[in-house]
Amino acid sequence: KLTVDKDLQFLILKELIKYQEIFKSKGSAAILMNVNNGNILSLVSLPDFNPNDRQNITDVNFINRVTKGTYELGSVFKPFTFASALNNGLIEPETEFLNLPKSIRCDKHRIGEYDNKIPSNLTAEQILIRSGNIGSVRIAQKIGPKKHKSFLEKIGVLSQINFDIEEVAPQKNYDFGKCKLATASFGHGVATTILQLAKGYAVLSNGGFDIKPTLINDNSKNKKKGKRLLKKRVSEQVAIALRKIVNTEEGTAKFANVPNYEIGGKTGTADQPKDGTYSEAKINTFALIFPTSNPQFVFVLM
Repeated sequence: KLTVDKDLQFLILKELIKYQEIFKSKGSAAILMNVNNGNILSLVSLPDFNPNDRQNITDVNFINRVTKGTYELGSVFKPFTFASALNNGLIEPETEFLNLPKSIRCDKHRIGEYDNKIPSNLTAEQILIRSGNIGSVRIAQKIGPKKHKSFLEKIGVLSQINFDIEEVAPQKNYDFGKCKLATASFGHGVATTILQLAKGYAVLSNGGFDIKPTLINDNSKNKKKGKRLLKKRVSEQVAIALRKIVNTEEGTAKFANVPNYEIGGKTGTADQPKDGTYSEAKINTFALIFPTSNPQFVFVLM
């Protein structure tokens, strides 16, 4: 028996089809998962096809984008940088970062802010709420390449995932130097799947426990929580910050502030790599948890 709820699957599919037409997007995907046991309630990838029609499908556009497509996902990675520094005891949410420049260079590459109006003095939490690139780099530099890579692997974002269906992309092993650390801090230069991103957000929000995303319903009552990966306080601090991204004036996801629902989440916009550089094509992602006072679900849309 599957964990998928067919009503939720139908509703999410209907919304994705609607917005696929509005945005004229090449493809889209969504996953809704219980953060405590990894049960996947909905998994949608577009464009799709009718599996009852026997046909040889060779168009790569029909892959399962949640499990097989690997993407640089942009700013949805910033909560991992914030959590990594908190978990390593290097910052508190109110730790101040002063005189942040509008751009920095790493080797021959320039890293700039997406919004030049961003203040130069921010706390670590404000860097996340306002989605600061330079601030995220500064936080990552406190952590260092080795510890930050280890954190991203530990929570499942950059480590191979075992899943119930075989159509899963292999995870590339990245060499984390100072520039890779800088770009990974705001979600560029490293690619992962939507499935792995959802797992990462589940670990950030469920009190810091490991989980295994699954499509197979395991009704056994003694399904234990996985191993603790993060300090409990880190989960609470991340949830508070994600809520502020949605319900405060300077947050980047105000459109998601639905009355009477405690939604917290992070938006991400990334350029698509092409021929060793980046194209004009964008990947837009929104990763959210709810309710933020006691997180139960993670929902990722791309």
